[in-house]
Amino acid sequence: MKPQLACFERLGAPGWAALAEVRAAAAEAGLLTIADGKRGDVPITAAAYAQALVGETPTPWGPVPGLGADAFTANPLLGLDALEPLLAAAEAAGAAVFALVRTSNAGAADVEDLPAPERPLHERLAALVDGLADRLAGDVGLSGMGAVVGATEPERIARLRELMPRSIFLIPGVGAQGGRPELLGAAFAPGAAAALVAASRGIAADPDPAAAAERLRDAVWDASTA
Repeated sequence: MKPQLACFERLGAPGWAALAEVRAAAAEAGLLTIADGKRGDVPITAAAYAQALVGETPTPWGPVPGLGADAFTANPLLGLDALEPLLAAAEAAGAAVFALVRTSNAGAADVEDLPAPERPLHERLAALVDGLADRLAGDVGLSGMGAVVGATEPERIARLRELMPRSIFLIPGVGAQGGRPELLGAAFAPGAAAALVAASRGIAADPDPAAAAERLRDAVWDASTA
């Protein structure tokens, strides 16, 4: 489950309370929660974000627990020192981090595809992610130091998988944004567990959401095992 934090935060305190209830319901159902907030800031603020998402905040009256998410998205554009508190908190909590590398929105090319200087910025971000993969390495060769890689530019996926062979890919953009699951095979090169395909509007807006979810599941499975 990947709740978009903005949809809850815009409602203020009641929204955060609702998010906590959603997180608890997901855990009860055996689902993992990826908190999609794309956090990124100077180190001291990044540490506060980490406390809110996967940690806790110490107070004179005892620790105040955060959301308790299993993973979260992060913006790496402030660099390694800003990622470090997020990564350290994830490591302590047994959680995962998905750093933005090549996103699914049309405007991503305005920045992420610019030369920096000898290769596109998204490839430099991919190298940064791969350099941190050992920190959240799992027992099966994959790392919880993951990457957000949009389905809307499938021709880039093979190269990004080459640059990040151990990272789990979180892949948005299927459905409403035009991404096609049958073009995502390269993301699954290390195995079927190497990528998570996220879809929301394309399923929620379908007259039969359950059937739409099943079709997507089958298409992703076919791509992951091709």
